[in-house]
Amino acid sequence: TTATSALPPIFQHDILHARTHTWLFRIRLTTIQHIPLLGKQLGETFFTDRLAATCVNWLGDDIATIRVAAAKNLQQLTALFGTKWACETIIPSINEIQNNGSYLRRLTAVQAYANMALEMDPPIASTVVIPTLLQMASDPVPNIRFNVAKELGQIAPKACSVSVFESQLKPVLTLLAQDQDRDVRFFAERSIHKLEEEYAGRE
Repeated sequence: TTATSALPPIFQHDILHARTHTWLFRIRLTTIQHIPLLGKQLGETFFTDRLAATCVNWLGDDIATIRVAAAKNLQQLTALFGTKWACETIIPSINEIQNNGSYLRRLTAVQAYANMALEMDPPIASTVVIPTLLQMASDPVPNIRFNVAKELGQIAPKACSVSVFESQLKPVLTLLAQDQDRDVRFFAERSIHKLEEEYAGRE
């Protein structure tokens, strides 16, 4: 097709065929791992027009390894193209995934948000990504809740000020620390301890 004719053969094959065959996941994985380099070569405009949607679609792959790689890929693309690009091109699509009926898809959204936040300008990450993750802390599936707690502990030091931690993150993590699920409690308590130490050193 016109959309893929300018791409190297392996990328054309992956986009047009490999997604339909689970056993070809290694092709998809190799393709994803080369996407940041391809993005650098193609430039932001061409990449956005031709490949950005495919990068988001990989978040819905049937293979967990591919979903994890796809979330990591979005982090690298955010570092390459910048916060504005991420907010305009990728975040709206992930916002749709966070409401997906499959908890595995919602989990991928958590991972994608967290990875991208690490490369975004902190004020934007704090106002765009963090509130969404905090909303997902009330997900009915414990696996989502403890991953939110875990990811908050990783990204907050880079994305959040002391005041945002105290007023927004800490109340949610404190609530998760009282969760009925022991894994949720564990990761929430660990993140609280880690972040209290982190922010105490900034005061």
